[in-house]
Amino acid sequence: MTEEQALGHNGEREAMAVRGHRRGNEWKNVTYAVHRRTDAPRPPDDHPPHWPEPDPAGWQLLMTGNGCFTGLTALEVWGVSLPPIPDGCPVFMALGKNDPRPMRRGVHTSRHIAQVDFAVVRGLRVATPAEALVAAARWLSKLDLVLVIDNALHRGLVDLDELVRISRTRRPGARALRAALPLVDGGAESLPETLLRLLHVWCDVEVETQCIPVDENGVEIARTDIWLVGTTSHHEYDGDEHEKAPRRVKDLQRSRRIDKAGHVRRGYTLGDLLHRSVPVLEDMDRAVGRQHDPLRIRPWVELIRQSLYFPSGRAAFLERVPTCPPRRRGGGA
Repeated sequence: MTEEQALGHNGEREAMAVRGHRRGNEWKNVTYAVHRRTDAPRPPDDHPPHWPEPDPAGWQLLMTGNGCFTGLTALEVWGVSLPPIPDGCPVFMALGKNDPRPMRRGVHTSRHIAQVDFAVVRGLRVATPAEALVAAARWLSKLDLVLVIDNALHRGLVDLDELVRISRTRRPGARALRAALPLVDGGAESLPETLLRLLHVWCDVEVETQCIPVDENGVEIARTDIWLVGTTSHHEYDGDEHEKAPRRVKDLQRSRRIDKAGHVRRGYTLGDLLHRSVPVLEDMDRAVGRQHDPLRIRPWVELIRQSLYFPSGRAAFLERVPTCPPRRRGGGA
């Protein structure tokens, strides 16, 4: 029997999670026929936040030694930032072609002829970032896929050449990955910053990320999220941390430096990007010197509605991802 082990109080190795049925208060049910010890040490960051049951050691017992977590599950373990994941999102597992399929609610399995490349991260077998991205590409909308690729690139977990190579295969998800790659940049430090960049791209405004404007003496002023090429305008995402007093003081000083150098800095919130994008488009049109046309925003609105940022996109995502039906017998299914 395969078991995840941990040192017990007596110095001997005890089962942290086991397959089979266990009785007593010292055991907690993870899923059908998988239990873990209630006193097993688990660091707060030892599991992704969206798993059906917060016990990765238990879920890993459902796989053979060649299986691994993949897709969004693996990306979370690697630390990639993800769009809003809906409740009911399954655990994604990659198995061998002849491996037994775990019939558990909340699990999605994919079969592979060749073994999926994986690494062990905090005791968990997880697909490499490139493998996880091509697996996730099967289920994510185009916008969501660009967001996670951008974040993985920025974190240095994968390089673009590696993604290009895997996108040229006939793997499921490769075509979607290939279609998303021309839109990635890797310069954004957060998902909203990528959203801001993509909003400009969809409205036909050329931008550069992480730009450093200079004053008349060639002195660097500050690094900005995006620069509207050919203009003096810089657009940035302002998250909640910008409202805190110490950060607010620094932001005001920074804005004055940018203004003194003859540049324009405009800040936007996540709500502006998702729900109030026409005023952002108006700022773009004015900056690049073209006539404002609110109809330009329609492709962006449709893209957002298909993403995990909207209820319609989350519902569509859950409909696309097949999972095992719940068991009719047994506990904890």
